[in-house]
Amino acid sequence: MAWITLNRPKSLNAITADQRERLISHFGRASADPAVRAVVLTATGKGFCAGADLRSAPAAATAERVPGDVARTIREGAQRLISAVLDCEKPVIAAVNGVAAGLGAHLALACDLVLAAESARFIEVFVRRGLVPDGGGAYLLPRLVGPHRAKELMFFGDALAATEAERFGLVNRVVPDGDLAATARAWAQRVALGPTRALALTKQLVNASLDSDRTAAFAAEAAAQEINMATADATEGVAAFVERRTPVFRGR
Repeated sequence: MAWITLNRPKSLNAITADQRERLISHFGRASADPAVRAVVLTATGKGFCAGADLRSAPAAATAERVPGDVARTIREGAQRLISAVLDCEKPVIAAVNGVAAGLGAHLALACDLVLAAESARFIEVFVRRGLVPDGGGAYLLPRLVGPHRAKELMFFGDALAATEAERFGLVNRVVPDGDLAATARAWAQRVALGPTRALALTKQLVNASLDSDRTAAFAAEAAAQEINMATADATEGVAAFVERRTPVFRGR
């Protein structure tokens, strides 16, 4: 299990460029390491993540812009980070311990499973700054809550309590603040005992299905099953069923 913790509590874990690159690297290594079979993303302090740290690069904010610079910054920055989570081949569990705003909210929502402490809040803060949502927000939110709810959240920028986020379908489960870490660890241990390659293929299928028609989705499903049947875990799963015992998956 890989446990990734945002640790800049004084800034509510706002993400600097250096931190973003470290996160992308962490997700890449977890994806490629056979010994890692689940990832937990959480944070210290009262906030999960306040978004991008706009104060960390004041010179960039005041410099004369060349057409294309902003788009390039978004592509190479926030979008790469969200893609690193979506493309990670291991299940990623967000344990949201406080405010998740802007890019921080999208970072949590890109995870495969989302646990939220009762004190957690989700805020589409961009409209408050006169900005367009980035970090994949306009891609992720409509797929999770539908276009009308997504526009409500993005147009108003109101703080969404954890219980409301659960009702909207943004969060899998809300737990007492003191139970968040233990619940995240229990969930991670549970998926870590599963058939890792099958879970990776399942994640890929579900994510891709949102952009596919039925023909493409069915073809991808068949191809994934073909690939997975060559794994040791698939052989073990079928053998355990026939032998009426609990399978022991090894992530191979």
